[in-house]
Amino acid sequence: MIEWRQLSVGMRPVPEPVATPVIWSAAFAGALLLVAVLNSLGGHGRPTLALIALSLFAAVLGLCARFVAAPGTAVLCWLFLNAFAIPPVGVLTWAGGRDGTWLACLLGATVVGTACARVVNARAGYRRITPRDHG
Repeated sequence: MIEWRQLSVGMRPVPEPVATPVIWSAAFAGALLLVAVLNSLGGHGRPTLALIALSLFAAVLGLCARFVAAPGTAVLCWLFLNAFAIPPVGVLTWAGGRDGTWLACLLGATVVGTACARVVNARAGYRRITPRDHG
């Protein structure tokens, strides 16, 4: 026998962000994979392309993360950018202005992604609890 149920019964909660260790694990694995793919496609030695790709990846991770995950996500992406996307491969270096800018860019991308997700979720939550005028 088929029982009919209304799908939108009750209030739906605002989605919870993913736990920080899960985000950092995804950042580690995803940045490694992304840099490896870019290097295999001939992007080795082009840090701007890798920075753009990793910034977009960090922003996507930020969409489902908490704000406290942003610094760790940015640092993990920067580690793979610095160690494997620029020559010499496998050597971490620190070039003051360049690496500071890269870290700021990656951190900014992660924070922007997280802020966008929080705003969208807050607006959706507000719409769920606000009575609608059916007139």
